[in-house]
Amino acid sequence: MAKDIVVIGLMGPNLDGGDGPERWDRWRPTVAVCQQEDLIVKRFELLYPKRYEKLGQTIIGDIGSVSPETTVRATHIEFNDAWDLEEVYGALHDFARNQKFDATREEYLVHITTGTHVQQICLFLLVEARYFPGKLIQTAIAPGRERGEVEGWYRIIDLDLSKYDRIASRFEKEREQGVSFLKSGIATRNKNFNRLIDRIEEVAIRSRDPLLLMGPTGAGKSRLAKRIYELKRERHQVTGDFVEVNCATIRGDAAMSTLFGHVKGAFTGALKDRPGLLRAANNGVLFLDEIGEMSLDEQTMLLRALEEKSFFPLGGDREVKSDFQLIAGTNRDLAVMVRSGGFREDLLARINLWTFRLPGLRERAEDIEPNLEYELNEYARRNGQLVTFSREARVRFLKFAISPDARWQGNFRDLNGAITRMATLAPGGRISTQVVEEEIERLRSTWAAPESSEGDQSLERLLGEERLEEFDLFDRMQLAAVIKVCRECRTLSEAGRVLFGSSRERKKTANDADRLRKYLARFDLSWNDVKSAE
Repeated sequence: MAKDIVVIGLMGPNLDGGDGPERWDRWRPTVAVCQQEDLIVKRFELLYPKRYEKLGQTIIGDIGSVSPETTVRATHIEFNDAWDLEEVYGALHDFARNQKFDATREEYLVHITTGTHVQQICLFLLVEARYFPGKLIQTAIAPGRERGEVEGWYRIIDLDLSKYDRIASRFEKEREQGVSFLKSGIATRNKNFNRLIDRIEEVAIRSRDPLLLMGPTGAGKSRLAKRIYELKRERHQVTGDFVEVNCATIRGDAAMSTLFGHVKGAFTGALKDRPGLLRAANNGVLFLDEIGEMSLDEQTMLLRALEEKSFFPLGGDREVKSDFQLIAGTNRDLAVMVRSGGFREDLLARINLWTFRLPGLRERAEDIEPNLEYELNEYARRNGQLVTFSREARVRFLKFAISPDARWQGNFRDLNGAITRMATLAPGGRISTQVVEEEIERLRSTWAAPESSEGDQSLERLLGEERLEEFDLFDRMQLAAVIKVCRECRTLSEAGRVLFGSSRERKKTANDADRLRKYLARFDLSWNDVKSAE
């Protein structure tokens, strides 16, 4: 059974105007909708301000003359300024919300030929958002028509893009290109990482809210932040610059000045005004790497800049404005820092809307091979020299790279360094097995290097100075190495696999997590103790 057609439209005082007999010689869009032979309008919802009541009644009568089967229902809708987007959208939105639509019995067509351009845009938006559950109808008349040919023609436009295969495929192709762009064109294979990048791409092109990128050092936070900016710039969503700062490298007045700027004389050595990086990022993207290293005073000023788009330079009494999107990076657990008083809870709440954790290289073993190709191509681009592996050398390096022996403490920085060194030493542009073996030994040596002072500090925080002195140097160094591995791993099981990678191969049943749990218990430590004190 065919549905009844209901047209919703604004009366146009100019195009629909006229009250004498000559009006029938003019094309009047609202009347013309009901003059189409193949479009039987059951009801016309005619919207107009009360001050045009006389014209409205004329139009109602004329529709009755050309289409007796059409019922016209007039609704007064007022606009003080028909070019005011907020006022027009609000009035039309209220009208739509108050209607009782019955899409099972009626088909709705929203007429967008009459009214101001702002009114037409608002009707379009309300149809697209499904406040009007229908389609658009556009009417027009051809120039050079014969006298009396005033009905013109019409076209119906369905805004449900899912019904248009070519448009849908274009959007899908654009999305795939965006995802590939964020991955630097690397054909990554890790399913969890690919899902993560899919979601980041969605958020990046739809939101200007802060993004928080978490993950270990070298996981690619900085590179991803730059790619997000470039993707947004390509889509014309930002016009300013990408400004990057590592918060761990600046302290005190230097940090405040670097970020927020200063006025002349703010401190000793402030010989002239300095704008600061927040202002440099206006209309662009500010990437604050290692945001957990910011002081509480800096965090307070940053929060104000995010919420109010304004801040005071160091030593200044006049606000400056900057509208930027923040991308923050950290390898620390900011929630733990909040509990210990090292990070502001309100700032974390503000930047924690979109949080993404980038996995380390060890968690993406299947992505080492495609990243190997990427690093070789990057080396060729930088140095103008194509370098490849011999078949045996490639097999040997990949076997080591995905083994438990490969710690990849620096993540992709370690991989980049390894490829750069092997490519540089490759005789004739061919990486040999000998070069690979030398690099493997170098990596093993680097990862095994003791970090006694840092380890002692870590153990002192965990065990206390007095208790630490009870242990032999041997136990302290061993425990420090274990703690370091634990903090580089996400789970107890993962840490166990790394620590017992060789001996587990000789056991029928792997019990890595239990072995590690018992080892920590010897020092009255638990997995949570180790991770919470990180």
